[in-house]
This record gives sequence, C-alpha cells and structure tokens, in this order.
Amino acid sequence: MRLVALSDIADMLGGVSRTRATEITNRATFPAPIDTVASGKVRVWDRAEVEAWIKIHRPHQARDADPDES
Repeated sequence: MRLVALSDIADMLGGVSRTRATEITNRATFPAPIDTVASGKVRVWDRAEVEAWIKIHRPHQARDADPDES
C-alpha cells in the first residue's frame, strides 16, 4: 500500500494549492484518511483510493500511471 499526504494529493490534482486540496479532501465523497501521523497533524491516504476518486470525480485531472511505478 502506498500512502499519500496532502501535498501529494495537491500534486495529483494538477498542482492545486494546499488550501484547495484541504477543501477537496474534506468533502464527504473523498476517501477517509487511513491514519493521522506527526502528533495528529498530518493525515495520510491510500494512494489507490485517491487515484480512484480522482478518476471518478475529476477525470480531467486523472493521470495514467504513477511515475514512481515503472
């Protein structure tokens, strides 16, 4: 399982601001974070769940593949 934090999600959404990424991740339809780390300051999500959400809710921002997985 690959984890992503808010800054990663901002990049996955086409480079939106962290503020905008926070607004999006707080939506009821967005996957719930799987954990909170750094004394409760950093939420992390399952990358596959986030990618699936983006494909459904923001298809114009979906990427074909993870550049780290070649």
